[in-house]
Amino acid sequence: MKKIYLLTIILCTLLVTQTMAQIRISAEVRPRSEFRNGFKTLTDDSKDPAFFTEQRSRLYLDYTNSDFVFKLAFQDVRIWGETTQIFKEEPGNTFLSEAWGQYFFKPEFSVKVGRQILSYDNQRFLGGLEWAQQGRRHDALLFIYDSEPKGIQLHVGLAYNQDNDVPEPGFLQGDGANFYSVSGNYKTMQYAWFHKNYEAGGFSLLVHNAGYQNADSTVSNKQTFGFIPNVNIGKVAVAGDFYYQSGKQGTNDVSAFLAGVNATIPTAVTPLTIGVEYISGDGDLTDGKNTNFNPDFGTNHAFNGFMDYYFVGPANGAVGVNDIYLKTKWKIGKGNLQGHLHQFFTGSTQYDGAGEELTKAMGTEIDLVYGIKLAEAVTWNIGYSQMFATDTMESIRGGDRTHIQNWAWTMITFKPTLFTSSK
Repeated sequence: MKKIYLLTIILCTLLVTQTMAQIRISAEVRPRSEFRNGFKTLTDDSKDPAFFTEQRSRLYLDYTNSDFVFKLAFQDVRIWGETTQIFKEEPGNTFLSEAWGQYFFKPEFSVKVGRQILSYDNQRFLGGLEWAQQGRRHDALLFIYDSEPKGIQLHVGLAYNQDNDVPEPGFLQGDGANFYSVSGNYKTMQYAWFHKNYEAGGFSLLVHNAGYQNADSTVSNKQTFGFIPNVNIGKVAVAGDFYYQSGKQGTNDVSAFLAGVNATIPTAVTPLTIGVEYISGDGDLTDGKNTNFNPDFGTNHAFNGFMDYYFVGPANGAVGVNDIYLKTKWKIGKGNLQGHLHQFFTGSTQYDGAGEELTKAMGTEIDLVYGIKLAEAVTWNIGYSQMFATDTMESIRGGDRTHIQNWAWTMITFKPTLFTSSK
């Protein structure tokens, strides 16, 4: 840890001597305390609630000149108390969150390479996942075309992953060369994202391929195609996202989709967002077909309720999800209160242990979040969520639906700028 800070200080000292460059050093400290009692899945009387505090600490270094942009972000993520008060060694919680450079061949055309955030549109399929203290990062090469006068953006990204740093020829040319064993991550990735703005809205197109290493050393490729439009109709803002997945996942053929649409309506009191999202899935892989859509690299906490019952951790989404929701926000004093209401249904027909068909309704979730800016670089949030589950949810996931299922949290974020130099 001391070596990282020393290296940062040396880099900053060198950079400030560059009179043609702009340097910005900033930091972030974000502890979040959580009370979990039915978070992600139903609890029952045999389980005790969980309470803990997890903290993210970051140091950012941004460097900009006329030709390129450079960023380093050091990160430490830990649970309070996991390290003793007096220690010599850390359990490996400190690491690079971001390390990338972007070179501009022309003002509108550049190449960006390194460990970076890939985040697009509403982050449904590709997002930074910044709610999670560690975030989500990709080691990738990215070609960028961005023409503001034309309202056009085009990104083309590539990645090829390895998980062993032993140099050749001992590993790379030996038995098992190039086998990638990092669980849950892709071996290869290629994508193209196009966005066009126009006067009343805009749209994005996404083509994405992820290649996953199989146990027999073969690679299965899964493709995702997306169309993400938005349009203003008078004072009403309408947005949608439509995705289709194909290809292979293991030995199964993939054919799955997601379709969502919402409208935000201004009122005299507060804006109202009404929406619906359908995500396919039936949980049956015995026929060699996989109809379970998965938003693999998205910021999934932002969707389908803050209690993370779907696509975060346990895979409730394997039976498909139909989410009908209402969202709003009120100004209270110097802060804002968000209120979300979700009604969840299964996306497919499900049966109980006796073979009887279950009702599609899985439950209702209520989310409340209050946020306030305490100072220029300090914000505070507090949230409460509760799930009202049905017999169907209990049959699918276990637990006891009659037990109170709730989650409460509070988080304070300090994000000051420590130093800025101007060109």
